[in-house]
Amino acid sequence: MSPVARFLPLIVIVAILSWASAYPVVRIALRDLPPVPLAAARYVIAAMLAGGWLAWARPPVPARGDWLRILACGAIGIALYNILFNTGEVTVSAGAASLLISAMPLIAALIAVAVMGERLSPWGWGGSLCSFAGVMLIAEGQVGGISLGSGAMLVFGAAVCGALYTTLQKRLVLRYGALPTICYILIAGAACLSPWLPQALRVLPSAPVRCWVAVLELGVFPAAIGYAAWAFVVGHMGAARGAGLLYLLPPATLVLAFILTGEIPSVRTLLGGAIVMAGVVITNTYGHPSRATRHGA
Repeated sequence: MSPVARFLPLIVIVAILSWASAYPVVRIALRDLPPVPLAAARYVIAAMLAGGWLAWARPPVPARGDWLRILACGAIGIALYNILFNTGEVTVSAGAASLLISAMPLIAALIAVAVMGERLSPWGWGGSLCSFAGVMLIAEGQVGGISLGSGAMLVFGAAVCGALYTTLQKRLVLRYGALPTICYILIAGAACLSPWLPQALRVLPSAPVRCWVAVLELGVFPAAIGYAAWAFVVGHMGAARGAGLLYLLPPATLVLAFILTGEIPSVRTLLGGAIVMAGVVITNTYGHPSRATRHGA
């Protein structure tokens, strides 16, 4: 067994646990920091780590024509995503938020159908309807239900931002590699959130230790180490095989949320999550005609 293969499972665990920790730790940090300043403080830490890695590794500087795409990825996938997500998590439980976000690959597939001319099979459309039924079931169990501006709808809006970000970054990843790309995007996202950084700096000096620990954890693990570990995993497993491991994220989040905050998901949340995940699996496996043909063969 090669050294890479020996450590790959550990790196997968680091990536999944890092990302899963974001959901309950955001809930902890929101006790003391408003949602948007929290995002600004978190990503200034991540941007400093990303900038340090770029200075050390010195990857190719993106072409001038790609900077607008990098800025768009930072604005949509980092800044707007976290504004919606953090604001939504004020009322939405960590477990429910992770299950709502798990619809993101499905939304990305629908964006590809609408914008890039890709096709979905009848199985794909059935899986899509299944997942959205699960999303509605989860949302109706949260404060505010499915009304416009409710926490659940804000988190679902974050999932839409994540799907747009996934679509926008593909060309950058192919051109510059996963890790350099995410480093540039983290810096762009932090710049977009910088107007709220002064407010965070005013609140943090009087905040309790738990808030400082939460902000540091969010900046170091989900925002920096999680992405770096995932870039390594995708580089050695491929995007298609790696994507299947993301199904572990909601269960890991539910366990961490129970450990860190004592949160116990409702039966409605668990049932809705199972429906969402079933729809995503159906769409990813049978939804694209070419994939369905390969699976049948």
